[in-house]
This record gives sequence, structure tokens and C-alpha cells, in this order.
Amino acid sequence: MMNSVKKIARFHIASPLLSGLIYAFIWLGIGTLILSLLLFFSSLQESSLPNYAYVIHGFCSLLGGIVAGRRSTRRGWYHGGLTGLAYGLIVLLIGFLSLDQSLNSHNASVLALGLLAGAIGGMTGVNTRQS
Repeated sequence: MMNSVKKIARFHIASPLLSGLIYAFIWLGIGTLILSLLLFFSSLQESSLPNYAYVIHGFCSLLGGIVAGRRSTRRGWYHGGLTGLAYGLIVLLIGFLSLDQSLNSHNASVLALGLLAGAIGGMTGVNTRQS
């Protein structure tokens, strides 16, 4: 009985891109929740939120890149960078569709940050993979 429960509860996503994106968006939810709690319970000003948003997006892209790099066997910079770029595009698409944001320099910054942080995370992830 216990072995069948372990088999059902465990699944593996083979795609490095998809697994990296899932982890990145999980961490985005956690980071957003922490930032919301800090805003509510501390003297943090709303005017500083864009700077913190860049930090959260960079951190999420980095962690998504690490997961993508660990799942791939080689070319971690490629898989991590692609994960970070896809993460940035999805975030911008959600902002464009839900908040009616226009295209500006902030969009290019989020994409560049996602690409760079994801590529660094991918290189880190490949090198931390156990043989």
C-alpha cells in the first residue's frame, strides 16, 4: 500500500525548459507573497516596489535556470537562458494582457535580466549536477 502511494505522488518533468519555468513561477509566487507581507507589515514604500520586482524576477530566473541546467546534461547556459527568456516573455505577456501595459524600456530590462540570470543559473545548474 505504501509503495503505491509513493509511485503516485512522484512525477518527473523531462523538459528542462518546462521544469525551470514551473520552479521559476513557484518562486515568483513566494517572492510576491513575501514582498506583499513586507509592504503590509513594515514601513516599505510603494515607490520602491519596481526595484524589488527586478530583484524578484532576477532571482526567479536564476533559480529556474539552475533547475533547467540540472535537468539538461549539457549546454546549461542555453537551457537556462532560454528558460529565463521564456519566463520574461510570459511575465510581460501577462502584464500586457491583464494590466494593459505598453512597450517600454522596462520590458527590455526584464527580458535582458531574465536571459542573463537564467544563463548564469543554467551554467551553475549543469556544474552542480551529480554524475
